Amino acid sequence: MKNLIYIIIFLVAFNFANAQEYQVDKTKKNLVKFTSDTPVESFDGVTNKIDGYLYMKSDNLKDAEIYFEVDLNSVDTGIGLRNRHMREDYLHTDKYQFTNFKGNITSVKDISQTEFDVVVNGKIFIHGVTRDIKIDGKIYKVPNGYQLKSQFIVKLPDYNIKVPKFMFVRISEDIQLTLDFFVKSNN
Repeated sequence: MKNLIYIIIFLVAFNFANAQEYQVDKTKKNLVKFTSDTPVESFDGVTNKIDGYLYMKSDNLKDAEIYFEVDLNSVDTGIGLRNRHMREDYLHTDKYQFTNFKGNITSVKDISQTEFDVVVNGKIFIHGVTRDIKIDGKIYKVPNGYQLKSQFIVKLPDYNIKVPKFMFVRISEDIQLTLDFFVKSNN
């Protein structure tokens, strides 16, 4: 019985020893962009105010946990008045300043030694609504960390966001989100 306890302690200690946490590297050129594309008008909103982590239980990306949050007050569409209307009338950033995602990598396909196609299942929180979501993406091994990239669609009505109109032009209810950010090791 004593040997079994030692083995369990050793395995738990071994797993913690191999665990690695990577934080968003704010010194890199990180990008979060939403794109509204309609036949009449298209525009983007961008920010680099993303924070979060990648937590790997082992050297393998499979089952790694990803968390990120974005400060919606920092999203810039290039037009000050549109920014203000977006924040005050549609995203209500006074109440929901941050959006976030937390999930686990459920599938990893090695493209090369430094490039991986991944599928992440998790929950996304936007405008007071949390929904399950599956996100396809790419992860690249870079010096001292990883680069994470993904594009996916968010439907505004799914998050109780009414479809905005700016200057009598209605934007698409499908918003494409683009993520491109870096995480670095804490060690």
